[in-house]
Amino acid sequence: MAHQARKRFGQHFLVDTGIIYSIIRAIEPHPIDQVIEIGPGLGAMTKPLLGSLDELSVVELDRDLVKRWQSQNISTLKIFEADALKFDFLEWAKLAKEKIANLVEPRVKIVGNLPYNISSPLLFHLMSAADYVDEQVFMLQAEVIERMVASHGDSEYGRLSVMLQSRYHMENVLHVPPEAFDPPPKVDSAVVKMIPRTDLKLTPEEYEALETIVSMAFAQRRKVLRNNLSSVKEQLDLPDETLALRAQDIAVDDYITWARKLAHQ
Repeated sequence: MAHQARKRFGQHFLVDTGIIYSIIRAIEPHPIDQVIEIGPGLGAMTKPLLGSLDELSVVELDRDLVKRWQSQNISTLKIFEADALKFDFLEWAKLAKEKIANLVEPRVKIVGNLPYNISSPLLFHLMSAADYVDEQVFMLQAEVIERMVASHGDSEYGRLSVMLQSRYHMENVLHVPPEAFDPPPKVDSAVVKMIPRTDLKLTPEEYEALETIVSMAFAQRRKVLRNNLSSVKEQLDLPDETLALRAQDIAVDDYITWARKLAHQ
């Protein structure tokens, strides 16, 4: 019996073979890699991944799809029936790192066609595992990826850009049209590659300060920082020319510098 896409799960199943294999090339699976896929769906990406990996884990919330995969008795497939927003990716990634600790150049990867209705909170949830992950490759709404990779000064640059760029190097690697799916979504999609940054490490206090500053700075995009950061501007000791700028004019590394200053006062 054919599985019907469920709107409450944000299901749109990828059916374009050319797009599927372009995404697999972006993932670059090697047999010894440890990979977990979020939302395997009907297996558009899962089946080619299974053909390239010694083992694959998947996280699926839809019980009917879980039963569908379980019934296939695939020995190299580990199925987690769970809500990706509640799944412990940190624990999974730690165990994955331990498995491959003595192997040559294996990688830990999180991949998937993410449900568009929960994409932003899911991206933030995944940040907890970034210390143990080598790459993330996701399909998302194209508009969201444009915001993720935007540079300061761009109209799309905002809180999502700063918070994710503080943790990852990101690249928009592929455009995916609506007709590549069944049912077709009403928006264009894209594929992003995310590689956790190793050039800086924020402490929990610094990250909390970054969240605070960025939320305040972008609270009212049209207003200048003198207004939006009024409660912390003296602690940050920012010059007048900076306070006259808007939030989208400030580079990610400057926000990080401010967060460290605020956290250590």
